[in-house]
Amino acid sequence: MLLATAVVRNAAVASLAESRPSAAAEFWASHPAVEISSAMTAIAQNARVAHPPPASTFRMMADAAAKDPLAPEPYLVRGVQAQTAGDGAAAQGAFEAAQWRDPRSLAAAYFLADRYFRIGDARRGLSEVAALARLSPNGAAIMAPYLAAYGRDPANWPALRSLFAANPELATPALVALASDVATVPAVLALAGSPAASGQASWLARLLVTLTTAGQYEKARQIWARAAGVRSQELLHDASFTDKLSPPPFNWTLTSSAVGLAERQAGGRLHVLFYGQQDGILATQLLLLPPGKYRLSMSLAGDPSRAQALNWSVWCDRADSAIMSVTLDGAARGREFWVPSGCPAQWLKLSGSSGEISQQVDVTIAGLRLERVPSGA
Repeated sequence: MLLATAVVRNAAVASLAESRPSAAAEFWASHPAVEISSAMTAIAQNARVAHPPPASTFRMMADAAAKDPLAPEPYLVRGVQAQTAGDGAAAQGAFEAAQWRDPRSLAAAYFLADRYFRIGDARRGLSEVAALARLSPNGAAIMAPYLAAYGRDPANWPALRSLFAANPELATPALVALASDVATVPAVLALAGSPAASGQASWLARLLVTLTTAGQYEKARQIWARAAGVRSQELLHDASFTDKLSPPPFNWTLTSSAVGLAERQAGGRLHVLFYGQQDGILATQLLLLPPGKYRLSMSLAGDPSRAQALNWSVWCDRADSAIMSVTLDGAARGREFWVPSGCPAQWLKLSGSSGEISQQVDVTIAGLRLERVPSGA
């Protein structure tokens, strides 16, 4: 009977200790799981109101540690106490003891990562960061800002390279975080590896947005060109609509939305289907045209009378109005325009304009050309 009673009490404690410590205490108040849960609850409640826990809480935790030497929580609390008292070495020892007892303890990994970074032990600090990423739901994304902050210092790049080599799942979110700040662009380029293998990398798209938003158009174009393998000084990329791999904004961004559809077709053509129910953009590309005179031309397959609902336009980046706009049937005859000084980057846009009566437009563009017109021509 005594054994059966002990089994029932232990089962009740096991099921209630974490979720309802007060109820578990009614069955077995001195059980180590109950003491740990009650003490952790008291610590959390006092922390919420910025009060230190009472001394009885720590006595309860010490008693639980004596009864259950393999429980990590008492060592975590002991480590926090030592850390608060300024004894970093004792805190580290306690956190390491907690982790030895529970290798999956998020708290132990967190405190140890913080401690190792504070004493300059980058290797072990990054190892704990990797552990946090593995143990936490969506951990790689959660750790990315911390790794990005660490990556600001070039002295830390070798350690990060080793971390990314051993934990490739950490690399992409950390590189995206670094690519979001123009100040850490050098870190991305140093840590990301060969540009030729980066054409599809998510960090590259983020990096290009960061640089163009900062007005660093030439630098963005150079990085994009290396990643895309583009060597020529072309005015317009992929005029034949065959490059499906290079990322925007220096390649086409093609739309598939409620506005319509723009899609590449075999034979160097662009198929455009405009639904005619709302205005919107169907294709864009960022250009870096020097000041001067240019000519846009193309050939058009489809109903030319309806093609007037579609137009090409050129806008200086961040400008409120276009420097050129022409309908597709007009572009088929060729259209000249000027790029003024003070306009270092331009958006080439293919747009649709709806009318009072919505009409669907289905056309195909081929032979798109953008040429510089010689002076005096």
